[in-house]
Amino acid sequence: MRAMAGKASSGTDGAEILSGLTSLAAPWAVRVAATLGLADLITDEGTHLDDLASWVGADRDALGRLLHFLAARGVFVETAPGVFALTEAARMLREDHPARLRRWFDLDGAGGAMDRAYAGLLDTVRTGAPAYPKVMGREFWEDLAANPQLAASFGALMEAHSSELASDVVTGYPWAEISLVVDVGGGSGALLARILRAYPHLGGILVDLVAGSPEAVAVLKEANVDDRCECRVLDFFGPLPAGADVYLLRNIIHDWPDERATAILRRCTDAAGPGGRVLVVERVVTTDRNQQELTGMDLRMLVLFGGRERVLEEFNALAAAAGLRLLSNRPTTSAYWLLEYVAS
Repeated sequence: MRAMAGKASSGTDGAEILSGLTSLAAPWAVRVAATLGLADLITDEGTHLDDLASWVGADRDALGRLLHFLAARGVFVETAPGVFALTEAARMLREDHPARLRRWFDLDGAGGAMDRAYAGLLDTVRTGAPAYPKVMGREFWEDLAANPQLAASFGALMEAHSSELASDVVTGYPWAEISLVVDVGGGSGALLARILRAYPHLGGILVDLVAGSPEAVAVLKEANVDDRCECRVLDFFGPLPAGADVYLLRNIIHDWPDERATAILRRCTDAAGPGGRVLVVERVVTTDRNQQELTGMDLRMLVLFGGRERVLEEFNALAAAAGLRLLSNRPTTSAYWLLEYVAS
């Protein structure tokens, strides 16, 4: 009887696991609510469905059914017939919440575009090729170049992400010993601005295809470091500004398969010259870290770009192929490491 009970329990647990993994309604319902900005429109006292439908331009019946679905799952709460209020989960979908989840879930932005690429996961698993070009019609980076609104959305996501790990980068590396840093693929410059602000002696060069954007100019000016930072609109597969002390690559290498990742590192090696440093800031796969987070990001990189998360030995192999050797590795409080390489 115990064996049978155990078998039944195992089957039930398996069904619960698969049910939780396969339900598609909830992930898309949350994203629709985030895209419509419902959490920003609902007050603490509660807001009536009629008002919400009018404000977001939605069909009243369809919106009500969406809200009832999410309320049954703890995202909103119906305090009176047709009146919805926020729960703790819903507050995380507000635009001003520090987690910035609404931006990631916004189906009109870069987060939504990336999420839609998972529709091509089967083809990716069969072929090893990224799904984004197959689903969306062109590579992700080409999509950004052709769509300024999408590029701005992606920049906002990366700026929020930079703020999460900025303190690790600012405090975890001896910037006091450095004179000039090049932030390679640094987006709008949010991380570089934090570094320069913390070290007034330091000069910087921001390299990115969007380095000359109004967003980048505003970020550097707001941090009062624009007089110490030059912006260069460059592709990091081409030549980089030469002669800096450190070339910073934050969350760049995992976007690319090995051959192209090595090419980026080689460009840094060529620009740094003998003795120059390359600082790679990336997640490093270890057995003691959150495996759901790491494997989730690894699958995301595969689907979007054909990239991957890597163990330390894999980073070192890429670096060696680009003419670099490991000088130091600094784990941080997060899954990110500061991997310092020197040009041989």
